Amino acid sequence: MDRLSNTVRPYAWGSTTAIPELLGVAPTGEPQAEMWMGAHPGAPSRLARISGTSDALTEQPLTDIIAADPERELGAAAVEKFGPRLPFLLKLLAAGAPLSLQVHPDLEQARKGYEDEERRSVPIDAPHRTYKDANHKPELICALTPFEGLCGFRRPTEAAQAMAALGVDSLKPYVDLLGAQPEEAALREVLTAILTADPVEMAETVTAAAAAAERLGGAHAPYARIAHHFPGDPGVIAAMLLNYVQLQPGEALFLGAGVPHAYLGGLGVEIMANSDNVLRCGLTPKHIDVPELLCIVRFEATDPGILRPEASPSGEELYETPVDEFRLSRFDLSPGAAPVDLTRHTPQILLCTAGAPRVGTLDLTPGASVFVPSGETVEASGTGTLFRATVVA
Repeated sequence: MDRLSNTVRPYAWGSTTAIPELLGVAPTGEPQAEMWMGAHPGAPSRLARISGTSDALTEQPLTDIIAADPERELGAAAVEKFGPRLPFLLKLLAAGAPLSLQVHPDLEQARKGYEDEERRSVPIDAPHRTYKDANHKPELICALTPFEGLCGFRRPTEAAQAMAALGVDSLKPYVDLLGAQPEEAALREVLTAILTADPVEMAETVTAAAAAAERLGGAHAPYARIAHHFPGDPGVIAAMLLNYVQLQPGEALFLGAGVPHAYLGGLGVEIMANSDNVLRCGLTPKHIDVPELLCIVRFEATDPGILRPEASPSGEELYETPVDEFRLSRFDLSPGAAPVDLTRHTPQILLCTAGAPRVGTLDLTPGASVFVPSGETVEASGTGTLFRATVVA
């Protein structure tokens, strides 16, 4: 078991205070959006191990540790199922402003899209490149503080009512479409119209809609706030097609393939399949591949499906999801209770988010994390909250 040293990503939408407050350090004044825990090649966690050429401890990337002996670190079952790699990325995510409105492909779509762009020799770092790898990217966000987001399409009639209440003439064609078509056709036609509208005309519509949303307040207030960060962006109107969700600490959202979503604000623990495949729908200056996006999005009204953990006799509280690349659970440790056996035949990352639990021989504080290789015996005791990230294998 090894304590991890992790990278904090300074994306512009990040909160300047949430992660520092959790870690108990002074803010730098710069946004601190995500702290990455895992073996993503873009910012792998680091840990101290004795190297093969020296008896001294040296800090090494987790990617190198796994590559040197995948079965020892991950276990034979995980390697057989996912290959010699850690298939998930765990994060602390702190949104101080809305993230882009986005959607992720399923596994077959990702493989086909990646192969197509490779065949056409689209540079991997090209701004218009859509598929960075051949993997899907299901994800789950669990709130540590009150957390706002958008998740999945709401009923077209509900979206029509929200738009009509703004009293903006240029929104009336969308209102009419939402009321006159079957659900799937209505949502597809309206999203297509929003994303392909004349940019100047759409910017005027967004400005008028934002002003009306600010006047109305209430259920329209989130769209005024979004427009404040993205003036003139068609994603402001597209956001009105989606369910607005408020999570309380401990509640979570699972985002499967084809589900449009955006995080708006708050601090949470996020886990995802280890992929960079994102198709954007708005709230971003980055490239939007509208034809490909329309092939990926699932145009169906859905309940956002807020998840609450299911407790077990062992004290583990599991967030059930339909994927095998990751499994997220939580332990609330109480003083004086018997130690909790966390040993598994799969690799684990354990993250402390509250209190001062002891994991093995290590004392953790909020924001601290450890990597536990497959099969290594480990117990947790003391007081605090631990999140466990592992795989199903």
